[in-house]
Amino acid sequence: MGDNKREKFLDKAEKVVRQDETEDDVILNLSLRPKLLADFIGQVPMVDSLSIALEASKNRNEPMEHLLFCGPPGLGKTSLAHIMANERGVKITATSGPAIERSGDLIGIMTNLADGDILFIDEIHRLSKVVEEFIYPAMENFQIDFLVDKGPYAKTVKFSLKRFTLIGATTRSGLLSAPLRDRFGMLFHLEFYEPEELKIIIERSAKLLGIPIDDDGAMEIAMRSRGTPRIANRLLRRVRDWAEVKSDGKITREATIEALGSHGIDEKGLDRIDRRLLNVIYTTYKGGPVGIDAIASSLNEETDTIKDVVEPYLLKMGFIKRTPRGRELTEKTYEYLGKCQTRMNDLF
Repeated sequence: MGDNKREKFLDKAEKVVRQDETEDDVILNLSLRPKLLADFIGQVPMVDSLSIALEASKNRNEPMEHLLFCGPPGLGKTSLAHIMANERGVKITATSGPAIERSGDLIGIMTNLADGDILFIDEIHRLSKVVEEFIYPAMENFQIDFLVDKGPYAKTVKFSLKRFTLIGATTRSGLLSAPLRDRFGMLFHLEFYEPEELKIIIERSAKLLGIPIDDDGAMEIAMRSRGTPRIANRLLRRVRDWAEVKSDGKITREATIEALGSHGIDEKGLDRIDRRLLNVIYTTYKGGPVGIDAIASSLNEETDTIKDVVEPYLLKMGFIKRTPRGRELTEKTYEYLGKCQTRMNDLF
């Protein structure tokens, strides 16, 4: 197989576990999402704070304050928004920052919200400046201002809204403007999960899906899930498929190692894209420092993909570090490359 064909094949295989959610993934994740806050696993300090705020709003019979969830993809921001709606027994209307191109797009949504309803905006940092400023009075005073007519006949009309709760989610909290961030009553940053927490999530998902799995198999998947529940559930499906075809259908540690090894996911959760990134910095840029744009160009990937999907886990694991001059490899990376150099030579 030629180098170009081989690289395309590996990239295609990589997308099995790293692509944005497909329709099947969305349906699966909806079925696996916890319905109640008590069933939400991990993020204990945040869950405790949300529980208190939720109980207080019920006692006062008032909508909750506006909430902002920050953190890498797949940690449960959308799940928490739906849990809040379910706990309060209200309707949730979900949209995303890129989908709202004009302020008029929000008028119909907001005017149809009832008392206590939740408006969930994913990737809220990608709202346009015009739309963002349109939201300010809606968040503060539950009013919106819009223009009627044009030119000398133009006039501003105020429209009162029902008291609603805006829940925002963002993977790039640094891109949020200060005025928008300050209008949220509660801000929470979701952290990567520990393997023990992911093991519980995997066992719960396996039970819901009717997948036989033992403790060692669940822990092995958890160790390779990059601290992310969404990836844990995705890998669970991949191992299930392998176990059904190649074994007796039960997920064990041995089955997990072979199944995920075939997808290029190693014992630390690093996949082919991660290893390519480390290898590029190591071989092409002599360990760094190197700018993120140069890395993205070398990998033929989008800069945002590197920043949002690949880099956060490598930073958490201590494989790379950010410096004023760019990204650099750490001593831990050199140890990792030394251990895996033979295998990496085969992959690259």
